[in-house]
Amino acid sequence: MIIGLPKEIKDSENRVGMTPGAVSSLTRRHHRVLVETGAGLGSSIADQEYRDAGAEIVSNAADAWSADMVVKVKEPLATEYPYLRTGLLLFTYLHLAADENLTRAMLESGVTGIAYETVETPGRRLPLLMPMSEVAGRMATQVGASYLESHHGGRGVLMGGVPGVAPADVVILGGGTVGANAAKIAVGMGAQVTVLDLNHDRLQYLDDIFGGRLQTRTSNEYSIEETVFEADLVIGAILIPGGRAPWLITRDMLPHMRDGSVIIDVAVDQGGCVETSRPTTHSNPTFVIDGVLHYCVANMPGAVPRTSTFALANQTMSYALELANRGLDAVRESQPLRHGLNTHRGKLTHAAVAQAFGLAYTDPLVALG
Repeated sequence: MIIGLPKEIKDSENRVGMTPGAVSSLTRRHHRVLVETGAGLGSSIADQEYRDAGAEIVSNAADAWSADMVVKVKEPLATEYPYLRTGLLLFTYLHLAADENLTRAMLESGVTGIAYETVETPGRRLPLLMPMSEVAGRMATQVGASYLESHHGGRGVLMGGVPGVAPADVVILGGGTVGANAAKIAVGMGAQVTVLDLNHDRLQYLDDIFGGRLQTRTSNEYSIEETVFEADLVIGAILIPGGRAPWLITRDMLPHMRDGSVIIDVAVDQGGCVETSRPTTHSNPTFVIDGVLHYCVANMPGAVPRTSTFALANQTMSYALELANRGLDAVRESQPLRHGLNTHRGKLTHAAVAQAFGLAYTDPLVALG
């Protein structure tokens, strides 16, 4: 199979879909890999490293996209839509439930789209989402700590406080991978941390692993309001696999929050869990509504591209190899990859995306034929 590795074009997105090690795994099995020149530079990977791994360096994106399978990090942008076509297998993060235009472009093109974020194992694990969730969770606390500083528009609160002065009050909505990693850093910085989640077993787990160093609350409207209104930093860490995140903080709630408080909405790439959220970029990351600073960068891990690229490739490579070796048969026979299939030959094959836009859903096995 011919596999293409184009350069990412999203604002400040310096990750790349494969490392030289991943490329070597493909070329050793006699697959041909086309790497767009400069694709890895943002992650400190030179073209020569890809050449040494057996790849061919191509001069433009069109050549990389001409492959049988394209491996990326982020969803295609509008300028990349013309590359989408029937017969192309696209393996990347898609987040379709937050982007109707992209969803329709993929359906109209007939491209086969397998989304990292919906590849799901029988134990309901999301192995290709997890590494970036770990990065985003840890980053959320770091970023939040920075934006709490007054010169960034925050309340001027130090995360850990000092003797005689209370630490920052940090509220984390969601106790999954993002939330747990955000909590790890926030607790380590000395903040007062509260995690809210619907799953009582998850709250028990967090209480155990943190040894009582954070508070846990069952998530409901009352507890969300009670904690968020007193928070210095709120981290939105909600995930509905493949679907749109629900709004847990509404516009009407913002005037009741502390002036200069900060919201980091990690869920923004799935529509956001805050009604006032809208996707921002690393070059223009924040905006203020009703005195509350919002940070809603949809590709947070792109700010630490080398760490993120290698963490992601560690998880995606085995699936990319399976797809390269066996094509669509791999999707037919692998339950995780069938969960990952979002579009195929004009059919929408993920129920949560179909529900988000009121579109027709087709079972993956029916679509694959």
